[in-house]
Amino acid sequence: MSELTIIARVLLAALLGSIIGYEREHVGKEAGMRTHALVTMGSALFTTLSIAPFDSVSTAADPSRIASQVVIGIGFLAGGMLIQQKNRVRGLTTATELWVAAAIGMAVGVGWYAVALFTTFFVFLMLSAVEYFRNPNKTA
Repeated sequence: MSELTIIARVLLAALLGSIIGYEREHVGKEAGMRTHALVTMGSALFTTLSIAPFDSVSTAADPSRIASQVVIGIGFLAGGMLIQQKNRVRGLTTATELWVAAAIGMAVGVGWYAVALFTTFFVFLMLSAVEYFRNPNKTA
């Protein structure tokens, strides 16, 4: 895999993460464009790096080890977004969308561009629709 391909994957991941982050920033949530772009970029790069060196190696290397650590790391990061106030948990949607953003980045990292695009579109649509139905009189 060429370095140009890896750079293109990282840039695409950043763009897709920014799309989700834009919606969250627009409604005043904590994690916005930068956070989502960084999560998707990092996930794409780690995933690509876990695969690329093993393309030509015929050993029993396990490229899924790095990818599984991305999931664990994102779980730790997302867990930090959760806040319990009285009998209510805040930040659950933000934590979950960071988790999905990592998955989108991983999809880009392995070259599943259509899956990443569809997931980004669907997440953006779902978040926007929920916000619209929550505040139908709010103008953009």
